[in-house]
Amino acid sequence: MRESSRYTITAALPYANGPVHIGHLAGVYLPADIFARYMRTIGNDVLYVCGSDEHGVPITLKAKKLGVSPNHIIDKYHETIKKSFDDFGISFDIYSRTSNDEHHSAAQEFFLKLIEKKLLVEKNTDEFFDVKEETFLADRYILGTCPVCGHEEAYGDQCEKCGTSLEPSELINPRSAISGGKLTKKKTKHWYLPLGNYEGFLKDWIITKNKSFWKSNVVGQCKSWIESGLRDRAVTRDLEWGVKVPLKTENNKVLYVWFDAPIGYISATKSWAKKNNKDWKKYWKNSETKLVHFIGKDNIVFHCIIFPSMLKAHGEFILPHNVPANEFLNLEGRKISTSKNWAVWLNEYIDDFPNKQDVLRYVLCTNAPENKDNDFTWSDFQTKNNSELVAILGNFINRVFVLCHKYWDGRVPKINQILSTDSEVIDSIKLTTEKISENIKNYKFRFAIQKFMELARTGNKYLADTEPWKLFKNEDTKHRTETILHIAIQITAIISITSEPFMPFTSKKIKNMLNILNPKWEEAGKINIINENHKLNRPELLFSKIEDSEIEEQINKLKNNNN
Repeated sequence: MRESSRYTITAALPYANGPVHIGHLAGVYLPADIFARYMRTIGNDVLYVCGSDEHGVPITLKAKKLGVSPNHIIDKYHETIKKSFDDFGISFDIYSRTSNDEHHSAAQEFFLKLIEKKLLVEKNTDEFFDVKEETFLADRYILGTCPVCGHEEAYGDQCEKCGTSLEPSELINPRSAISGGKLTKKKTKHWYLPLGNYEGFLKDWIITKNKSFWKSNVVGQCKSWIESGLRDRAVTRDLEWGVKVPLKTENNKVLYVWFDAPIGYISATKSWAKKNNKDWKKYWKNSETKLVHFIGKDNIVFHCIIFPSMLKAHGEFILPHNVPANEFLNLEGRKISTSKNWAVWLNEYIDDFPNKQDVLRYVLCTNAPENKDNDFTWSDFQTKNNSELVAILGNFINRVFVLCHKYWDGRVPKINQILSTDSEVIDSIKLTTEKISENIKNYKFRFAIQKFMELARTGNKYLADTEPWKLFKNEDTKHRTETILHIAIQITAIISITSEPFMPFTSKKIKNMLNILNPKWEEAGKINIINENHKLNRPELLFSKIEDSEIEEQINKLKNNNN
């Protein structure tokens, strides 16, 4: 038996000031879930962690606006997000939150370690202050005109139009992204991570060692950041809400949210380990463990530049093995906008399309923005459900079960002579299964699910070419029907295995119909998964057609929400 690998898989912490939408799913949580499920299925030791990011200025401002406490906001959205993920089949080993005591302790310990090693720089600086809101502003909440390209909506840390790394003071006519008002400056003291000290390490680690197997969009963005010069980055902020700076001399200072949030992966692991009597260090401090971060492209700098520098500075943690960041998913040709409510919210989808989680999982995977921005449309959603899931996958599975129940009393017929036609199909199925596996391992989930659907296409063609329903009518060819349906059942079993990472609810249904438990991935591609005379359960339809009226309702909902 081969030695198992160990994976710590993280998905970017969703911010707890609203529900998650399909853009989040397509870019981060679904690919991470596919990867985690696959790695478990092949027998690896997998820890898949996530949690709500619950600190930062937007939460306090939202609470202030609504006249409630920040805790009220985070409790509401933490539960909404967690339930949506559960209902959608996202298989986190733990979904934690950064407001809990475990996280606060872990983040403070990390900070104190860097203080102890004298790796943080203390500075007194003049910082932008929003007079109207009476708060210092994070760089992301300062807007102005980019000094390089003239874009008027550049952020205080980066211009998203030209990609230039910025300081808030470099912006022309800076203003508050929160209140829209002008800003003043106030003197304050903070601790900084001197990122420039890690340029050599980052160049060697990313551009030399990881370039060959990391995604080109990730390496390219990292290279651009490093070559533009890495500046000191503040790790503390003047706020009351957040992880308190653990120094007796300081009041009303917290750890900057970008600093404490990725530590949330570690604190979540600690919580999981405590609950399950495991050693958390095995997943973060053992060199045999592979750490994989699933993120959107807007988080590349944090997970490839800043967090690795933090881990390197600390000195006890493993570095990411890979960071397969995705691009953005648009909606009906437009950028998803939470402020304009131009989004498909996961909790609402689950209410509007009960028991159709796998339809959305399938469509989002086929449209995954892996190398470029992609688009989700409701018409494409309908087409892929009706023309692919219903007409190809569902049709094949249903035909096989109906034929077995009709001709063999719901039992798996025996296999007789294998003809060249059968051998070709068996070889094709084995090769396709190998390609599914290879593409998942290489984070090419779109190709993987295309190959998965080829299994059903091959199965349908096999039945259409051999026509077992005709052969059964003739005593001389009846035995041939047995072989065909036996092979068709094996293909069905292979589909039940290979569908699990992509469509877990469908996988479970097929396994139940086959009356089998949970075969391992290593059995996929074989034609002896199910023994002859094995009793099958009655078939059920895996998918149902989505009508035009349902699609029209969703499009109208979008338009009405956006008015």
